[in-house]
Amino acid sequence: MNAPSPSSDVQHWPFETVLVANRGEIAVRVLRTVQKLGLKGALVYHAADRGTAAVKMADHATEITGETPVASYLDGEQIIAAAKACGAGAIHPGYGFLSENRGFCEAVEAAGMRFIGPTPAQIDLMGDKVRARKFVEKAGFPVAPSAIEDDDPASFVERSRKVGAPLLIKPSAGGGGKGMRIVRDLSLLEQEIERSRSEGQRYFGDGRLYCERFIENPRHIEVQVLGDGQGAVVHVFERECSVQRRFQKIIEEAPSPALSPELREKICETAAGIARSIGYRNAGTVEFIFGQGGEFYFLEMNTRLQVEHPVTEEISGIDLVAEQLRIAAGEPLGYGQDAVRSHGHAVEFRIYAEDAARDYAPTTGSILMLHPPQGEGVRWDSGILQGGEVTAAFDPMIAKLIVWGRDREEAIGRGNRALKDTVLLGCKTNTGFLRRRIAHPAFVAGDVHTGFLDANPQIAAEPELPPETLQALLAVAALSTRPMRDAADAVPDLHAAMGAWRN
Repeated sequence: MNAPSPSSDVQHWPFETVLVANRGEIAVRVLRTVQKLGLKGALVYHAADRGTAAVKMADHATEITGETPVASYLDGEQIIAAAKACGAGAIHPGYGFLSENRGFCEAVEAAGMRFIGPTPAQIDLMGDKVRARKFVEKAGFPVAPSAIEDDDPASFVERSRKVGAPLLIKPSAGGGGKGMRIVRDLSLLEQEIERSRSEGQRYFGDGRLYCERFIENPRHIEVQVLGDGQGAVVHVFERECSVQRRFQKIIEEAPSPALSPELREKICETAAGIARSIGYRNAGTVEFIFGQGGEFYFLEMNTRLQVEHPVTEEISGIDLVAEQLRIAAGEPLGYGQDAVRSHGHAVEFRIYAEDAARDYAPTTGSILMLHPPQGEGVRWDSGILQGGEVTAAFDPMIAKLIVWGRDREEAIGRGNRALKDTVLLGCKTNTGFLRRRIAHPAFVAGDVHTGFLDANPQIAAEPELPPETLQALLAVAALSTRPMRDAADAVPDLHAAMGAWRN
């Protein structure tokens, strides 16, 4: 499919080298496009990532250090020093880590490099959920009924009561579901506020809160936007992200099966309007809570590339990383909304190293064998390699499987086959759980909501294997490891001492 304004139309890049300040699959993903455009891709990495795919494919890789592996990727000074040393003219932060850190963005620009993302002021505005919410409401866009602690801390509890149950308590600086509490019994409100405050302080160093009306069984719908910072903004349609566990996404798809053409246009234009109201620059995502009656409310804006951006790329034909680079190079968007088209249906599955049957507990181990799925309409985004290690140092997401079909039914069918064909031995993953989830009649019918997995815990349970099958699998697994094979093939010392003697 032809995408609007391909990135090859940039005649003179203001930078020759782009440093990726991230790791894993997103580092590989960004490096791939950087190199495709004829630019050099540099990388920083912690020793724990020394043998990964991203390090192997980078044109230049610099080791960074920290008290923990995560701390190294949060060390902005060290990253900027590495960028200067390799002559990088731009830094791509990926997602997570420093991608939405105003101070890092300012430091990159102060060092004379391009930050591939929005302006520091835009990061600051949308990174604070309370400020973002106030801005969006003042601009005339829909937000859920709420009480914000900053407005009057002394009356926060009472104002929250007046919003009514059920309530959702959220940290102002939060993300990833940390510190969120659902309150259905208002007699427990003060207790839950303190718990949420404690978690907000622990995870984000910020205990400020707000409460909003909790929409029962809502959908989570987000809209991809692109802005050039010169006045032009387009949306690249929506993504359905309602299949979640612990407020974290597992399966995303585009387009949403819940939206009529009229609702799609309304919610997408609302997102584009919010981005226009701040003169948005680069790629971003506006997220909404979508109610059963078709009402929707602003949730937050993520001022970065999202984990699930590939489903948008698959239905639109637009390389979002390439567009990020174009915009960072100072290019105007160069096309309007009419040029952005959607074709077919795409689904993304987050492959986690975790055991869904044990309350989604993370797993670790050596990657003994890895055979990603292949075939028409199948895309595998990953930063892992056979022989590598899955550790507890980072988030348990190790890969993303993305499938495209002419319609939703074909996409789900391809997803099921691709999950079945995925071979990853050495640590337990959630591929079996994902297959059970998409086979559920509610998912097939498109009837999903953010609380579905909590309401249907049986989907996470492992089907029970017959004892003889389990014994056979254990035997095969044992004989697949080098120490066990060596022990099985070893000649006992007594027999070895006989040398070449024969009777």
